[in-house]
Amino acid sequence: MSDNERYFRDARTLMVDGQIRPNNIADDRVITAMRTIRRERFCPPAQTGRAYSDADLPLGHGRFMPAPLTIARLAQAAATHPGTRVLVVGANTGYGAAVLASGGAAVVALEEDDALRAMAAEALAAEAADVRLVAGPLAAGAPAQAPFDVIVIEGAVDMLPAAFAAQLAPGGRLVTILNDDGIGRLVVAEAVGGAFAHRTLADRNAPLLASFQRKAAFSF
Repeated sequence: MSDNERYFRDARTLMVDGQIRPNNIADDRVITAMRTIRRERFCPPAQTGRAYSDADLPLGHGRFMPAPLTIARLAQAAATHPGTRVLVVGANTGYGAAVLASGGAAVVALEEDDALRAMAAEALAAEAADVRLVAGPLAAGAPAQAPFDVIVIEGAVDMLPAAFAAQLAPGGRLVTILNDDGIGRLVVAEAVGGAFAHRTLADRNAPLLASFQRKAAFSF
């Protein structure tokens, strides 16, 4: 093992023991994934030194790689098991999709940004080759691959997209961070009559995804 590999291995251990486990992440599959998957491979070269920091990493064009604890909370809330069909919306460079796939879920990762999708393709080939990476507008979801047992939106949203309800299998759920007047709340939502009813699990802020940002009302 090279010094560089040893450095990142130790950083992964510190991330899990210092950021993840003390914050009520108890899902063994999530913890094992985050101990194993090389997060640095999903970072732009200029950000690899911060791969395991407790911070959202800028990816350019207003997009971010969510902090490790955000990924852990989303993955734990998704409550997947081997064979669960999962759509990750806003997959950026693919790390969250890799964490979910590590637990045996069948993951489709949707990303609309060409540069981010190219980074994801390279990283996923090395770390989670079973993830299916697809291109398309985030707000549209992935109807061609539906239905899904779980849809995870990897970032904050101003509203729960009603269009996603039709892409869930019966009993399916949507997991994301709902922005409520500047306060982020991790929510799990179920489709009810073509819309969503949700419950809050915890407070958690994350960068807002522009595709799910409420348009400002015009006023005089």
